[in-house]
Amino acid sequence: MEKDDRQIKDKLLAELQERRDRVKEMGGAENVARQKSRGKLTARQRIESLLDEGTFCEIAMFAKNRGTNLGHKTNVPADAVITGYGNVDGRKVYIFSQDFTSVGGTLSETHAKKICDIIDRAMKHGCPIIGMNDSGGARIQDGVDALSGYGQIFYRNTMASGVVPQICAIIGPCAGGAVYSPALMDFIFMVKKISYAFITGPRVVKAVLYKEIMEEELGGATVAQAKAGVACRSEDNEAACFRSIKELLSYLPSSNRERPPRVAWGDVPTRTDAALFDVVPADPRKTYDMHRVIERVFDQRKGKGKNYFELFPQFATNIITCFSRLNGWSVGIIANQPMSKAGCLDINACDKASRFIRFCDAFNIPVVNLVDVPGYLPGADQEWGGIIRHGAKMLFAYSEATVPKITLTIRKAYGGSYLGMCSKDLGADTVLCWPTTELAVMGSEGAAAIIFRKEIEKAVNSEKLLQEKIREYRTRLANPYQAAQNRHVDDIIDPADTRPRLIQALEQAIDKVERRPGRKHGVMPT
Repeated sequence: MEKDDRQIKDKLLAELQERRDRVKEMGGAENVARQKSRGKLTARQRIESLLDEGTFCEIAMFAKNRGTNLGHKTNVPADAVITGYGNVDGRKVYIFSQDFTSVGGTLSETHAKKICDIIDRAMKHGCPIIGMNDSGGARIQDGVDALSGYGQIFYRNTMASGVVPQICAIIGPCAGGAVYSPALMDFIFMVKKISYAFITGPRVVKAVLYKEIMEEELGGATVAQAKAGVACRSEDNEAACFRSIKELLSYLPSSNRERPPRVAWGDVPTRTDAALFDVVPADPRKTYDMHRVIERVFDQRKGKGKNYFELFPQFATNIITCFSRLNGWSVGIIANQPMSKAGCLDINACDKASRFIRFCDAFNIPVVNLVDVPGYLPGADQEWGGIIRHGAKMLFAYSEATVPKITLTIRKAYGGSYLGMCSKDLGADTVLCWPTTELAVMGSEGAAAIIFRKEIEKAVNSEKLLQEKIREYRTRLANPYQAAQNRHVDDIIDPADTRPRLIQALEQAIDKVERRPGRKHGVMPT
C-alpha cells in the first residue's frame, strides 16, 4: 500500500515539474530564438539579470485567460507575463516582466489581473515595483476586457503613487494605451535600438498624416528622453539598464513609510576644498559645468565612477536633477546648468524639476538646490507655450514639500527665478551663499540702465557713467550681504567650506516636522 501511495505522489510531482517546465519554455524554442535574434533577452532572463541570484519567487505561473472569442488561445504560458518577487541587493521588490515570445506579450484580462495583484502586494508590503514592458498591446480577441485590464492597472499605478517607488523598463514595443502605465510610474528606462514608446505608431502616422517615419525616430529610446522627456534614462543595452535600475534603487526607500538607506562611501563630513572656488568664474556671464561642483561637494566614492545618479541627462539640460549623498544621507539635487541656455528656467526645466521635487518629498528624500540662474528664458515660444503655468509648478512643488530643503546660491539668482529655485520664502530650511552671489530683481547691467536712464542719457560720456552705475548697483544691492542683513540668507560662506556646511544644514533639519493645512489635496498648475 505504501508503495502505491509513493507511486501516486511521484506521478503527481512529475506532472507538476512537467507543467512548470512547459510554462518556462514560454512561447517555444522558435519564438525564443527570434527574440534573441533581435538582441533582446527573454522575460525570464531579464528577471534573473536584475534580481539577486536565486531569490525570485514566481506568482501565478499557471494562470490562464478565460477568453474564448475568435479562436482565442487559452494555453498561453503564464498568460504572457511573469510576475513575482525577489531581492535587489538584499532588498525585496515586486516585479512583472511581459513575455513577447508568447502571443507578442499582449495584455488580456488575466495578464492584467496578474500585474494588478503584484502592485497590490507591493503597496501592502511596502516594496518597490519594477515592471518590464515588452508587448504588442491589448490582446484583440479579449476586446473590452483587455481595455478594462489596462484601466485597472492605471488605477493601481495611481494608488501606488507616492506610496512605493514604481520603476518601469520599456525593453521592446510599448504603444497605444499601453504607454500610460509606464507614464504613471515614477521612472522609465529604455534601451537604444530595441525600445519604442508612442501613442500612435508609424503606420497610423503614415495613414493619417501621409508622413513616413521610422519607429526609432518616432519613439525610440533617445527621442523619448531628449525630445519628449518621457524616459529618464536611455541605456546602450539591457545590462546597463539593469545596472542603472539597481543604482537608482540604492538611493530610494522601499516605501513612504521609511527613510532612504544611509550608505557610507568613506568620505569625511569635514572635508574642505580650497580649489572649489576656482571652478566657478567670477563673471556671471561666463559658463562652467555644474557637474564639477556636484562631483567635488557631495560624498565621493573613489574608484567607483560618478558620485551622482542623473535623471533625464539629455532632456532640459539647463537644469540638473540627480541623486547623491551627503555624509551617507540620500539627497535629491536640483542645480542650474550654466552650460545650457545659461542655466535659465524654461518650460521643460520647470516640468523636470517640479516632478523631481514632488518625488523626493513623497519618499522622504531631502532636496539640495545649487543655484546659478539668470531668470526665465525669454521669447514668444516660451510665453505661448505656457511658461507662466509651467513655472508655477516649481513654486507649487517647493512650497508643498516638507522634506529638508537646503539652498546654496553660487553666483546669481535674478527676479522670479530667485524664488523659483527655492528661496526662504518658499520654505527653504537653510539658505547659504558664496560671496560671488548676486541677488536682485535683475542683473546689474539691466537694472542700472533702467534706474539711471535719464542721467545716463544726459551724460557727456554715457558709457562711462553706465559702468559706474552698474558698479554702484552691484555694491549697494546686488550682493548677498543686503539679503543676509534682511534675513533672506542665513549665512555667506567660504566656498571651501561648502561640503561641511551643507552637511550641517542637512543634519539639523533631518528630523523636521512641518504641518500643512487640512485638505483633500492641492491643485497643481497645469
